Order: sequence, then structure tokens, then C-alpha cells
Amino acid sequence: MYKLCFYVPESHLDEVKKAVFAAGGGRIGAYDQCCWQVLGRGQYRPLEGSQPYLGEQGQVQPVSEWKVEMVVADELIHDSVKALKRAHPYETPAYDVWRLSDMVF
Repeated sequence: MYKLCFYVPESHLDEVKKAVFAAGGGRIGAYDQCCWQVLGRGQYRPLEGSQPYLGEQGQVQPVSEWKVEMVVADELIHDSVKALKRAHPYETPAYDVWRLSDMVF
């Protein structure tokens, strides 16, 4: 099992989540489309040669973004990340993938 986390502007929040859910992300037991999300404030500065979704090269661009987290089964993580990248409006979306371990008590 993996945890997938990504940042996305509100304009594409539902679209990106739907794409990742369709690829199998967000399934926990007998539930699907499970995620956690919170609104935050990020920033970036597009460098020369970039094609930013928002902002201009050389200028710091503040942006309101949603941080979305969900679990993804081992066999679905690659397809889920591909779906995220296809649906995301940014040239280089920010995301991370964490391998989870099972805890036996």
C-alpha cells in the first residue's frame, strides 16, 4: 500500500481526484473515493523555458492549492500517478508517494 499526496488548484481539484479515483486510488476496504484534503497557500517561481499554468517567468507566484492525500494499492500506484499527471493543469505537478507498512498488533 502507498500514500499518494498531491497539490492542486481549486479549479482542477475535482477533475484530478476523479482521474486518480478512476485509476484505483482512494480504496480502503469496502470503500472507494476516500481521501483527505485541506486548503493551503503555496508559491513557485517559473524559470526561463517554463510554461506556467499561472504566473510569469521570473516572478514569484503565490497560489491557493488543495493538498490531497489518499492510499493506493501496490498494483495501482503507477497508473494513479500517470492519471494525476494527465489531469493536472501544472507543467510539473508537485506530488509525493510514500510506501506504507502493515502494522500487526
